Amino acid sequence: MKPHVRPAERLCHATGALLILSGLVHLGVFAVDGGPWYGPVSWRKPVTFGLSFGATLIAVTWVTSYLRVGARLRTVLLVVFAADCVLEVGGITLQAWRRVPSHLDMETPFDTGVSMMLAVGGGVLVVLLTVFAVTSFRHRPTGPTGMALAVRSGFAILLVALASGAAMIARGVVLARTGHQEAAYHSTAPLKPLHGVSLHAVLVLPALAWLLSRTSWSETVRLRAVTVAVGCYVVAVVGAAVWAVLTY
Repeated sequence: MKPHVRPAERLCHATGALLILSGLVHLGVFAVDGGPWYGPVSWRKPVTFGLSFGATLIAVTWVTSYLRVGARLRTVLLVVFAADCVLEVGGITLQAWRRVPSHLDMETPFDTGVSMMLAVGGGVLVVLLTVFAVTSFRHRPTGPTGMALAVRSGFAILLVALASGAAMIARGVVLARTGHQEAAYHSTAPLKPLHGVSLHAVLVLPALAWLLSRTSWSETVRLRAVTVAVGCYVVAVVGAAVWAVLTY
């Protein structure tokens, strides 16, 4: 990591840690309260979303420190991103405690409002992360050997996660709006592996490049290792995409 940590970065790190803690707390709630792990109403959702959003917020905060972007713009984007992560996890957690689905629930005006809020929040996430992704390709990221490739690949694969997430929401909303509520809840299943696998490349690949920079390996070997890791990750994403197409 970079030695100097800005206040906005500390805020995002702390927020990410709290989201992860929320996920772990709800894992404890699940252990005590029980209930189904799968399905639209489950403690799984505040657990997985808390852990995932927390890890992603911390990862994006760190990884964007290697982007050639103005400090003020990056601060604004990160703060908005952190607020949006809290909004998403908060809405999902609220609905879990109310024992109703968090996404695609159009049963009551309140539930519809929460679902639409989460959908809009998802749209904001897409815009923010796309800005970071485009920036990584417009200007070569800084950092040790292999970091530029890792950051660019991580953001490129992250765009696959965003696209699959948007597809899940869009299809589910259409089904819910046309009176197929139960089908809407189950329509997201084929795309979930693709979404999950591609979501965390922006953490895994740069973290690998950073760890390799701490070894005594030559730059050539380190770059080759990052390239192989990117290739393996792409294969995993393609495999998840094929599975999604076959089961959609």
